[in-house]
Amino acid sequence: VVVLECSGCCWSSVLFWMEGYLRRVREAVVSTQSTGNLSREMSEKKRSAMNQVVTREYSIHLHKRIHGIGFKRRAPRAIKEIKKFAQKTMGTPDVRIDTRLNKHVWHKGVKHVPFRVRVRLARKRNEDEDSVNKLYTLVTVVEGIESFKGLQTQNIDVDE
Repeated sequence: VVVLECSGCCWSSVLFWMEGYLRRVREAVVSTQSTGNLSREMSEKKRSAMNQVVTREYSIHLHKRIHGIGFKRRAPRAIKEIKKFAQKTMGTPDVRIDTRLNKHVWHKGVKHVPFRVRVRLARKRNEDEDSVNKLYTLVTVVEGIESFKGLQTQNIDVDE
């Protein structure tokens, strides 16, 4: 119950608002009771989608991710940010950075990291039977990008 101090002229609007609010709460409760298995079904679908082997190209804006970082820690932080980006977008905790990407990030030194980098993220099946993770993400650099203007995320078809 909401108690408002008022001159008495707007009590009807407060009661009207409360009736609408209670109606919406009742509808929400009824909808969650009727579709109790919906969240479990959605999570199963999401997990099965994560099992797919897929390759995508992304542009990562490194400049905003290492803003405010000291000079001697910029390149290592950029590598960590690339790993974090790959882990978030592909949903795999095991992320492996290609040596060419590492060299591309470090090629101007520890201080002068490229503002943007175009990477190819490949979610692959883990061949090692002892590992905890079924999938891993391999991050490689896409060479030969003159301009990042108008580039969007692309799904790459890889015939394996």
